[in-house]
Amino acid sequence: MNNEVLPPRTARSWLSTLARYRDPTTFRSVFELAATLVPFFALWALAWMALSISPWLALVLAVMNGAFLVRIFIIQHDCGHGSFLKNRTAQDWVGRALGVLTLTPYAVWRRTHAIHHAHHGDLDHRGIGDVTTLTVEEYRARSPFGRFMYRLYRHPLVLFVLGPSYLFILQNRLPVGLMNAGWRYWTSAMGTNAMIGIALALIIWFGGLLPVLLVFLPTSVIAATIGVWLFYVQHQFEQTHWSKGEEWQLHDAALEGSSHYVLPQPLRWLSGNIGIHHVHHLYSRIPFYRLPEVIRDFPELAEAQRLTIVESLSTVKLHLWDEVQGKLISCADAHRQYGIA
Repeated sequence: MNNEVLPPRTARSWLSTLARYRDPTTFRSVFELAATLVPFFALWALAWMALSISPWLALVLAVMNGAFLVRIFIIQHDCGHGSFLKNRTAQDWVGRALGVLTLTPYAVWRRTHAIHHAHHGDLDHRGIGDVTTLTVEEYRARSPFGRFMYRLYRHPLVLFVLGPSYLFILQNRLPVGLMNAGWRYWTSAMGTNAMIGIALALIIWFGGLLPVLLVFLPTSVIAATIGVWLFYVQHQFEQTHWSKGEEWQLHDAALEGSSHYVLPQPLRWLSGNIGIHHVHHLYSRIPFYRLPEVIRDFPELAEAQRLTIVESLSTVKLHLWDEVQGKLISCADAHRQYGIA
């Protein structure tokens, strides 16, 4: 354990320290991949076989398997950041293959996620790879119908029930956000779609529609829902960070605008330590399995932006960035404090 006594640091000053944790270990990465894919495919097979016993049993197994699909996405996520394998070519092919399982075209997601990292917390650059967030003044400037549509978009039913399925099952079929950015993104999206189509055709050929309806779709939908929830709480908490113009600084936004979502160890494992999100955003080249080392070695990072599961539930009511108070508030707060209907 690192016992050095450190003075208060700026976000940028952490970079040289965190660089010590950036190198992946090939054996460990391959082990983590196997430890995720083996139980995923085993549960998939068990759920399919359970269809002959009870559709409800198959559904339960499929829902459980959604957690392993989340972990698969985290590995794909690390591939996109170049932090999973030392060989970039092998890493990209792993990411592309996993993208078929997660219904996420690898090159498209890698680019939009890079934009998210490059502009997170920047009020002047919003709209790609983030949850749409208005300021109080932007909300005030909208028509009554526009404010209603924003509240509808931020409603938990839309964000966490309808939205995830739309995002992963429908929106990901096109390179949304990169439609005019070049052929590689269309190739990524269409290639992923083709492989998903082949997989679905084989499932239907050998098992009919039931494996699709009771195994494939539930696993995908549950994983999408968990993934969207994790992404939401990682940035949408009361004391997050938003600024604009010269006030915005990349490293401050990365550290202060990302939470440390404190999860029980089994959930931490299944979510690939992505709850240690403030460290990840500050230094995205750290492999997911090394993030716990950072907060073990540096208690000040372990305590920064801590958000428990219970505390995270209250974040769903936060909708607007209040530039005056420097925090997220609810639409109800905007009405009480600023008279915005």
